[in-house]
Amino acid sequence: MLTSIKLPIVIRAEINLVLVVVTALGLLSRLYGINFPKAVVFDEVYYGQFVSLYTKQVFFIDESGPPLGHMILAFGAYLGGFDGNFIWNRIGAEYSSNVPVWSLRLIPALAGSLCVPLCYLLVVELGYSHLTALGAALLFLMENSLIVQSLLQFLCLGLFTCLNGLLLPFIRVKYMGLFTYFLLLGLAAVHTWQLIGDRALSNGVVLMQVVTRFLALVVLPLLLYLGFFYVHLNLLYRSGPHDQMMSSAFQASLEGGLARITQGQPLEVAYGSQVTLRSVSSKPIPCWLHSHKANYPIRYENGRGSSHQQQVTCYPFKDVNNWWIIKDPGRQDLVVSSPPRPVRHGDVVQLLHGMTSRLLNTHDVAAPMSPHAQEVSGYIDFNVSMPAQNLWKVDIANREAEQDVWKTILSEVRLIHINTSAVLKLSGSSLPEWGYRQLEVVGDKIYKGYQPSGVWNVEEHRYGRSLEQRERELELHSPTHIDINRNLTFIAKFLELQWKMLTVKHEDSEHKYSSSPLEWITMNTNIAYWLHPASNAQIHLIGNFVTWTLANLALAVYVLLFLSYLLRRRRKIEDIPEATWCQLLQAGVVCAGGWAVNYLPFFMMEKTLFLYHYLPALTFQILLIPVVLEHLHTHMLRCASLRRALHGVVLAGLSSVYLSFRTFSPLTYGQPELSAEQLASLRWRDSWDILFRRR
Repeated sequence: MLTSIKLPIVIRAEINLVLVVVTALGLLSRLYGINFPKAVVFDEVYYGQFVSLYTKQVFFIDESGPPLGHMILAFGAYLGGFDGNFIWNRIGAEYSSNVPVWSLRLIPALAGSLCVPLCYLLVVELGYSHLTALGAALLFLMENSLIVQSLLQFLCLGLFTCLNGLLLPFIRVKYMGLFTYFLLLGLAAVHTWQLIGDRALSNGVVLMQVVTRFLALVVLPLLLYLGFFYVHLNLLYRSGPHDQMMSSAFQASLEGGLARITQGQPLEVAYGSQVTLRSVSSKPIPCWLHSHKANYPIRYENGRGSSHQQQVTCYPFKDVNNWWIIKDPGRQDLVVSSPPRPVRHGDVVQLLHGMTSRLLNTHDVAAPMSPHAQEVSGYIDFNVSMPAQNLWKVDIANREAEQDVWKTILSEVRLIHINTSAVLKLSGSSLPEWGYRQLEVVGDKIYKGYQPSGVWNVEEHRYGRSLEQRERELELHSPTHIDINRNLTFIAKFLELQWKMLTVKHEDSEHKYSSSPLEWITMNTNIAYWLHPASNAQIHLIGNFVTWTLANLALAVYVLLFLSYLLRRRRKIEDIPEATWCQLLQAGVVCAGGWAVNYLPFFMMEKTLFLYHYLPALTFQILLIPVVLEHLHTHMLRCASLRRALHGVVLAGLSSVYLSFRTFSPLTYGQPELSAEQLASLRWRDSWDILFRRR
């Protein structure tokens, strides 16, 4: 008889107590006092608007990056039960009782907390000792600026996973993170190249490693990027404040707004159709082809003459004077026949202004603001030698076949003048007072290729039924009819949104706390995040002055070490083992390289910049401090007395970092309130803007 043998189940767990402690300290330092102040703090005035729009599921555009960061903040608001009802109009505004301050700030605070243990793991992964890694974690723990401004954990996580070989996708909440992503791709490419050259590995193993890296570092991030926007566009299905930037088709896919106006419109444009024509270009602003009972001046201020015919402009608001009737040149009737005769690609039409009955015309007369182009007018017969030239060919730019029908919202159309081959185009210039500051429309004879300024789409559309002008004017004021569905696919909406995020830029204005990249290295600037309206309590983005100084020093020492070793190795003098050189080189690529790719591009950017833009670069720079110290201790200082001296310097440095952290912590957490004299003593630089009230 066989008896079963029961083997004991043994579970072993290794706990890194140092990692546990630094994680706990990171949580404590970042979560302490996050409920204070109960008022809008600096960028909360900007991101809070998006949180409210997410809560109400209202569409918006933010060109600064993918929607992940906004969704994370909105998720925190959702957990706190936020209903989105708060006006984010100024820094320092007191939060109402419906705003869950703690949950709004919780996720960014947790993100900042994770940076501390992740930096510990990063230094270990670079091949340095746990003591060195602890030093890095302590520097991050006591960095005041990284407590005030969080959400750098994705950067640290991406670096750690790449070095660790886990190959998790690099997640970005800002497009600035692309610099670090390209750095990681470079590291992965070098490592993959080394694998390919390893003859100990079979071809199958090498192929699997290459494919795995490509999927993890290229394909999966792209899928995640698409996924974030899929969630974003599905959540934000209501019409919002940024609708006007998008195409008519995009707007019509949103609930409310244009969708409410265009619901029930005919799909196919026919002879007799009453339409509004929207410029596909959103520069300088979205607008509609427009005319009104006002003529061009007989002579402009510069002495040039005009046709003195009726003005045709592009008007950036909905208006009854935006309506035009698509007329068959061979017929006089202005109504849609039964059955309707659709307008197709290549057809020749006339466009009759609905309210004034003037035909759209262009001729060899210089446009008022763009003399190289032709004037566009509503034709008036003054019995002079200036005949009507009002025939236009319909050119559907996005047609799928030569006989495509002109479709409402969906078709992008060029109107080409028959007599001169000029294209009806938005010039981008504004007319003077006589043109009511509306936008100039011209006939461009040198138009080539696809230019959004020369492309139009029918936005509002109805089939005209009125024969008399008076009845037609009443009809133009009435709503449209006939139901039709025209939802865009996700890919079409995604591509349009990407294009708008890349091309539509809000005008950057000077800000009191804006700064230049040169001011960041020495922290020659600060940002006041919040000021109490009645006391000296305040929050500032000011870094740990000692840490920033040590980081600059470490970068300089590393560069000197690297150049010295490189030159001596060129002379066949090897001061350190090959493994140590490779380790130092890898640390330099990650830390010094990470600092460079996250800092130097700002010198080429034409946008309003702030001190917090330097924090990703600072993250890498701080990592160099313990790296350089361990190298000096292990490979440069052979004498025991010199090593003991270095130990003393390190302890003195950490003590100074702690004292600097404690000194500025009232400006980091906003409490306790300091006196005017204490605040004045914290102004270590004359350029720092620290405000105080004398009592």
